[in-house]
This record gives sequence, structure tokens and C-alpha cells, in this order.
Amino acid sequence: MTTGAGTIRLASVGCEVLLATANDGPVMLCDLSRGSQRSLVTEYPLVAIHTVEERQASRMNYAYADSVIGSRLRYVSHTMLRTSEGLSVDVVQRDNQRALTVATHLTLFDSAPAMRITHTITNASENQLHLLAMSSALAGISNAADLDKLHLLWGENGWTSEGRWHDNPLSDQLLPMQDAKFGLDVSDRFALDSSGTWSTGRYLPIGAVYDPKTGQALAWQLESGGPWQWEIGRTGEGGYLALLGPTDLEHQFCVTLAPGESFQTVPAALAIADNGRDGAIAALTAYRRATRVTRPIDATFPVIYNDFMNTLVGDQSTEKLEPLITAAAEAGADCFCIDAGWSAPLGEPDWWDSVGEWVEGADRFTQGLSHSVELIRSLGMTPGLWLELEAVGVRSPVADSLPNDAFLQRCGQRVITHNRYHLDFRHPTAVGHANGVLDRLIETFRVGYIKLDYNINPGPGTDAGGSSAGAGLLGHVRAYREWLAAAQARHPEVLFENCASGGMRADYHLLSLAHLQSTSDQQDPIRYASIAAAAPVAILPEQAGNWACPTAEMDLEQTAFCLINGLAGRLYLSGLLHTLSYPQRHLVHEAVATAKQWRHKVATALPAWPIGLPAWDAPQLALALVCHDEILIAIWSRGPARRLRLKFPYPIVAPAQVFPQELPAWPMHTERTSLTVDVPAGPAARLIRCLQST
Repeated sequence: MTTGAGTIRLASVGCEVLLATANDGPVMLCDLSRGSQRSLVTEYPLVAIHTVEERQASRMNYAYADSVIGSRLRYVSHTMLRTSEGLSVDVVQRDNQRALTVATHLTLFDSAPAMRITHTITNASENQLHLLAMSSALAGISNAADLDKLHLLWGENGWTSEGRWHDNPLSDQLLPMQDAKFGLDVSDRFALDSSGTWSTGRYLPIGAVYDPKTGQALAWQLESGGPWQWEIGRTGEGGYLALLGPTDLEHQFCVTLAPGESFQTVPAALAIADNGRDGAIAALTAYRRATRVTRPIDATFPVIYNDFMNTLVGDQSTEKLEPLITAAAEAGADCFCIDAGWSAPLGEPDWWDSVGEWVEGADRFTQGLSHSVELIRSLGMTPGLWLELEAVGVRSPVADSLPNDAFLQRCGQRVITHNRYHLDFRHPTAVGHANGVLDRLIETFRVGYIKLDYNINPGPGTDAGGSSAGAGLLGHVRAYREWLAAAQARHPEVLFENCASGGMRADYHLLSLAHLQSTSDQQDPIRYASIAAAAPVAILPEQAGNWACPTAEMDLEQTAFCLINGLAGRLYLSGLLHTLSYPQRHLVHEAVATAKQWRHKVATALPAWPIGLPAWDAPQLALALVCHDEILIAIWSRGPARRLRLKFPYPIVAPAQVFPQELPAWPMHTERTSLTVDVPAGPAARLIRCLQST
């Protein structure tokens, strides 16, 4: 597995990586490929390090890929290890001038054409080192002649407008900016970042480049529940990709490493494909499955009903819940989650700034919350509760009972966001409070589902304990993940949903643990279709909790439309089901049965977009979930009627309408690698099944 002087080669079932070592330069990532096939990855240093003492090598370059210390690193040793996941290597480099070492841990996966990489820097000097930024992954991309042939995929997020993807020529973002007159290689760059703890609140920590003609593709993902940045740039030799966690300029990040102290970067993943954009996303999909930490309960994939969206919206009572519980059970839901509002006293409409105790709201339930929970259980469903454990309202008794050190702070004061404090999970008192609440509720009500919501963003972070704001925030989000892992270990039969005002914290730092991700707070089903169709770019189909909220005002086509939003991932049901007409209720029951029929197949599916990634206002949308030899295709019409041609990279046969069975079938036929569908004027949607033909 180590071949030739100065090379380190790792090969797994999915791909192989080549590293080069030399006495006169740093370790280089030279290739990430599928063996003999050509790759987009070109030679580049393995790591970049920026400190107060030494930053970029060029005065005209904002790029984090360029660093003095990174260029001075020299190979020391490497060790390989075969694990159940695949093949790993630990590579050690040293900068003798600064007396620091960098240990790189790189894993190739047998079940995905991808590698995961982290670096640990250790200060071996007798002086302090002040770290400002450190790359999680670096890679050269293509060469100067071919760089402008590539397309770049990147995504924007926003509250109720998640998953707006851009797929355009890379040259739209990178202009040639070399100027030989000054003897400088001035690098143009395109960079995206996230600040605070809404890790996907503005942009996605995911992207890809691909060659539309050859199909070569490279995709990436950063795994941080807090700040991150990725950038792609142009150099004289070609392009580069840099993936980073928090940085000084963007996130107020600085870590002081005393002699002997270490710092580890946030994990990053690089995935490759030879079939373009969809292949790149499929590779990331396989990687996400390979790195998820699952328990037996996660394999149950329950259909969940939740009482919030377009329903009670945080105003429960015994009388309001009873018909919803009965209707959800009749529809076939496996779980009923009581959402926000259950802890608010009756008659207190603005309970936002009083949360934190998480006890049953005074006078809210005439027969007690336990009565509603037991009704859920008696009808064969698992009861669930909503929590927002990280937030404590300024009027909450908890705000006075916990010490200041249990909260995020700036300049000696608690950070307040929208009249709420934010627990600091680095502090044992904060962890003890969260554990006490969670354990008490699970024991008291015997709930099997916890929805962990997160509706505030505390800004740059916390400087408590003398840290920089960005470093404090990174420590907090890492501690929160440790808390969640421990909570799941204590409660192996409880499912934990991740939610943050919908999809504002939908990263695989947390999703590698969570059972489900609520994809949005969007309440308009017509707009939600774009979110549902795009969700699998960033979220596994089996984790993409898409809300379906039918209302009595909808006709049958509109009802089916909103239900297909849910069926495009994990059906997350809501709505006043008991007020629906009989034909509408029949559609809901059919949708639940369809979700149960397909849920274990969807959990193996690779997504594809046979008419292109969904634009926010596109008149038609299509998402294909490729479940081995079966293809489940959701098609939405939001505009005028048209004949739609869906293209696939393989022959397909036997198209059939899966849902809804009792509404008119759309005319369709296959022609080898395409499916032609006559789509009516919208809103209308259908779920179609095809087979791959050999």
C-alpha cells in the first residue's frame, strides 16, 4: 500500500488517493480517483496554516490556501490502518522553524467513493502559537487550460427558502486576474461561509465541480455545527479548493496553543464521480450513509405526525389534540409529536421569552398532558415532544438559577438573542440542566420521539474563559454534539429529530447522529415543492423530513401535491386531518401507506434530477430516487401544461403511477433512456415508479 520512494497510495473499493512526500517540500495531495480513470484532483499541499506570527505568502492574496507555515512542513512518518469502514492513514509532518507538528488523519471508505480528512496541529515549541485559521482539506483542481470547462454547484439557504442551488460555469465566478507586470500570480477566488450556529442559515457547506462533457466530478462537504468557509480559486497552474472551519477574518477565531497543546480541524469530505453533477451528489450521499452513527431504532423509519405546521401552531389543549390524535392514528401514523406550546401557560400568547423549565403549561390541558400522551399510546402511536433545550428565555426562572458561566457570553455579559439566553454546553451546569430536563420528560411521559428545535443564532460566539468568540463557539458546538451522542446512548429507544427553524442547522456534524431533519418551516405547499425536490442534495432522503400539511380548502389535486412533498423524502405529516373531506382523508391514508411501502427502499436510494436541479420558481420540478433497480420519481407542476422529458443515464421501462392511485393517471411513455410525461397545468403532482432495464 506504500509504493515507491516519496509516495503514499491508499486504495479502497470506492476510490484511491495518492500522496507525495519529498525532502524539499510539504506532503502533497496528488490524486483522488477511481484507479486508472482520470481525475479532476491535481497536486496541492495537504494543509494550510495561518497564525498571528505568519499568514499568507503573498501580499496580494486573500486565499486561505496560501500559507507560509504550510509550505514549510516536511514529511516525518505515516501509518496505515485497515478498519471496518475502509482504509485509514495517519501522516505526520513537522515545521522545524516553528517547532510544530501536523498529524493528518485520512480515511477512504469501502462503501463510498470518498475520503474524510482532519488535521491535528501540536505546538512542540517553548513559545505560544496563535492559530487564526487552518484548512480541513486542500486540493488542486484541473489545470489552467481546462479549468473554465468546469461547472460549479453551490447552494443558498434561508428561512422558509432552503436549498436554492446554483449550477453554472465556474468561469462565471472566477475571472482571470493574473498580472505579470508586477511579478505576482493574483488569484481570483469565490468563497462562501457561515457564521454563528445556524451552520446552513445562509449558504450550504457543500459544493461540487464537474466537467459536463467528460462527467468527471469532485464534491465536498464540511462537517461543522458552527462556523465554516469554503473557497475555490484560480492560480497560474489551474484551480484549488480550500475547506475550513472557523477563521479569524470571517468568524473572530483565534486559538492560543501553549507549548504541548493541540487543535483539531473540523472534518471535511471529498467525493468523486465520473457521471457529472448527479454522480457527485450520489457519492456524497453514499459517504453520508457510511459515516452516520445509527442505532437499531433508527431503522424503523416511522411516519410522524406533528401538530404544528398549518395546524395548532403552538396552541395545544386536551380538546384540540384529541381529534388530531384520532385522525393521525386512523391515517396510519406511527408517531405523534406534540410540538411547541405545550410548556406555555394557557392565556400567555407570547411565551417565547419564558421558556427554559420545560414543564407542562399551567391550565393548558384540562386533563393533563399525560392524558393526551396516553391517548397517543393507546391508539398504537409513539408519543413525542418538542424541545428547544439550548435556549432559556430572559423571563424564565432558569435564567436566574443557572450561573453566568452556563451561558454564552461576550465581554462579561450574557449574549441575548430575541429575548433569549443561550446555554454553553462546555459548562457542566448547562449539560446537567439539559440532561435533567430530557431524562425527566422521557421518564415521566415515556416519550419515544424528541424534536430538538433551535430558533436563535447567538452571533460570533462566546469569549468566556478568555477564548476568542469563534474558538468559544467551536468548543460549544462540539460539546453539544457530545451531549447529543451521550443522550442517545442513555435512551437507545428514543428517536431524536434535528430542527432549526426548519433547515438552518442541517449539517452532518449533527445529522451524522440525528434521526431526522426538518427541511423547512415553509407553510405554502407550492413553494415547499422546491425545497422537497432539492433537499437530497444536502440531506439523506431517509432523513429529509418534508412537511405535508393538507387543509380542508384544498381540492384533491392540491391535496395530492402537498402529500407528494412529503413522499419525496420522509413524510412529515401535519394539518387538521379531522376537518378534511372523505376523499381528502383517503388520499392522506394512501400517502401514509405509500410512505410505509417505500421507506426502507428510500433509505438506500441515490438522488438524481432528470430535468435539472429545481429552481425556486420553476414551473415543473422532478426528483428521482434510485432504489437499486427501481426508480421513484416525484414530478410537480406549478405552471402551464407541457410535455416533460426526463433523461436518465440508463434504459428505463415500465412506468406506473404510484400515488395517487385514484386520481387520473398522467400520460407517459419511455424511450430507452428517457421518460416522457404529459404534465397538466398546476398545481398538480404525481409519484411514478420505473424500472431500470438491463
